[in-house]
Amino acid sequence: MAVSLINPDGHVRVPVYHHVAVATGSRQIHIAGQVAWDENGDLVAPGDLAGQVAQVYRNVARALDAAGATFHDVVRFTWYAAGWKREMYDAFNAGIEQAAREFDLATPPAALIGVDVLFEPGILIEAEVTAIIDRNDQVTPATP
Repeated sequence: MAVSLINPDGHVRVPVYHHVAVATGSRQIHIAGQVAWDENGDLVAPGDLAGQVAQVYRNVARALDAAGATFHDVVRFTWYAAGWKREMYDAFNAGIEQAAREFDLATPPAALIGVDVLFEPGILIEAEVTAIIDRNDQVTPATP
């Protein structure tokens, strides 16, 4: 496996991520900000943070698959949350739990950054993802 996830001794344990990812591989995958849009560009789960988090995971899963990767190849998730307040944490985690029922998730290092607003009104959460794979197969780019 190209990615090993660890928690250093003496660090607090966080259930949804590890503190360190050690990656070896020959191909990096950088996934641009994913939001809770469906394939038609319609917002999924308006006003529902948990539902939007789950949809972001669905979109990330599609992007990883297109690049020949899985969630176990991910070395970092960076989340951006519009109008973040600590009270939103349970809904955020509920979305992760929903995604974990749909996908075989890993727990790579993650950051959650509160912002005033995202791309357009109604988008509550966005994720950027970095992965690495150690495979020599070539990915055929999708056509527009």
